[in-house]
Amino acid sequence: MPDEPLVLGIETSCDETGVGIVRGNTLLADALASSVEQHARFGGVVPEVASRAHLEAIVPTMQRALDEAKVTLADIDAIAVTAGPGLAGALLVGVAAAKGYALAADKPIYGVNHLAAHVAVDTLEHGPLPEPAIAMLVSGGHSSLLLVDDLTAGVTPLGATIDDAAGEAFDKVARLLGLGFPGGPVIDRLAREGDRGSIAFPRGLTAPKDQLKHRFDFSFSGLKTAVARWVEARERAGEPVPVADVAASFQDAVCDVLTAKALDACRENGVETLIIGGGVAANSRLRVLAEERAAKLGIRVRVPRPGLCTDNGAMVAALGSHLVAAGVAPSRLDLPADSAMPLTSVTVAG
Repeated sequence: MPDEPLVLGIETSCDETGVGIVRGNTLLADALASSVEQHARFGGVVPEVASRAHLEAIVPTMQRALDEAKVTLADIDAIAVTAGPGLAGALLVGVAAAKGYALAADKPIYGVNHLAAHVAVDTLEHGPLPEPAIAMLVSGGHSSLLLVDDLTAGVTPLGATIDDAAGEAFDKVARLLGLGFPGGPVIDRLAREGDRGSIAFPRGLTAPKDQLKHRFDFSFSGLKTAVARWVEARERAGEPVPVADVAASFQDAVCDVLTAKALDACRENGVETLIIGGGVAANSRLRVLAEERAAKLGIRVRVPRPGLCTDNGAMVAALGSHLVAAGVAPSRLDLPADSAMPLTSVTVAG
């Protein structure tokens, strides 16, 4: 519809420079520049390297998005930018760029929450969000369960990571197995060749004693340590390490915990829709296991296509579009970048 807002979104919270453009719930452009190869030799994201890469990529990525959408900056109704959470230096690049574009083109600016944007992006593929819904966000820095009543007004955190997030555990186990960085995709591929039932790795925070205090929280540090000890024991014994079996068993432990807690949250809150977002949502085992278990409970699972699960500008634009359509006031031009932006804040208030 021509009266739907045309919103541009900028994402620079970690190692992806993303610029997306949406009209309403329709994706017009999703330009991305990744610095992952620059971080691979360090075995993880280096904040200073990421910030420099964003500086170099932001202008050409912006131009690619405008060209792809066949619009100009003057056509845009509003600019949304990830204000947090994320790497402080990386966030500052995106926020500074958004302020410059907003000032130059005299457009309103919305500083938005990166995690809420991972929920909003699902609307670009599956339409309006059912309300209420449970959202599980799983990435390198976050494993969170949220109750979403109205995404533009705020979300209710139900549980979060208390140590290593799921994506972080994938990266650390991949490094342990000599598989490189990032760990998620390579473990997912290797796991298809392994036996996921061959090694009984622990399921963190699932024991009866954990249900009272940590029912919806996540912990993958113990699992990571268990994998390391198992591998070390094999190596001390002079036995070969069955890498595919380790990958499959580790991955299944992670996905078992994620799906069990997410569906438990759906049942507890009487919610019939589970939305899964974040980089780990691209994991094939997580998708299959969630669908299988949810079907038995009559719960619908919505997961964006893999390209929209990882960090991107489209998700920021999607959240910005929701905020504009709901009449939420834009942020002030002097909005800050907040590396620890809480989940309860969907946008930086004006």
